[in-house]
Amino acid sequence: DLETCEDKLLLATNKLDKAATAADDSDRMRKVLESRAQQDEERMGKLEEELKGARNQAEDADKKYDEVAKRLQQVEGELERAEERAEVGEIKIVELEEELRVVANNLKSLEVSEEKANQREASYKEQIKTLSAKLKQAEARAEFSERSVLKLQTEVDRLEDELVGEQEKYKAITEELEQTFAEMSGY
Repeated sequence: DLETCEDKLLLATNKLDKAATAADDSDRMRKVLESRAQQDEERMGKLEEELKGARNQAEDADKKYDEVAKRLQQVEGELERAEERAEVGEIKIVELEEELRVVANNLKSLEVSEEKANQREASYKEQIKTLSAKLKQAEARAEFSERSVLKLQTEVDRLEDELVGEQEKYKAITEELEQTFAEMSGY
């Protein structure tokens, strides 16, 4: 019976060493994963606490061997899941880095576009200023032209009236001359 206990103790000690080694590996892996994925940090903290619990349980391995074995299996499963999550986290980091590069390129393009737009806006403002000045000049010329046209129209109307009067005088003189010629021819 003592040999059986010693065998169990030896077996438990071996498993304890393996557990300690696995715990050390897990702890190192946790530190690596912490730097790669912040989301895994909380999970790794729980895992570390569980590993500490496993170490405490391993000290009483002769009494709690079955519990330690079950707990160790759980810890190994969680470590495996943590490693899987770490791999997923690494993939996400690569994807986010690529997305960041795309966003940076888009930002550079937008900055260039904004600069060009600002240049065009300044050019348009200058053109608007020039065209506004030309418009004012054209409006002033148009107003002057309208006044000139009005004056000229008034002058044309006066001259037309004068022409009609002169035509009537001419007609009267012509009739008078014809009458005079007729009278002179009649005598």
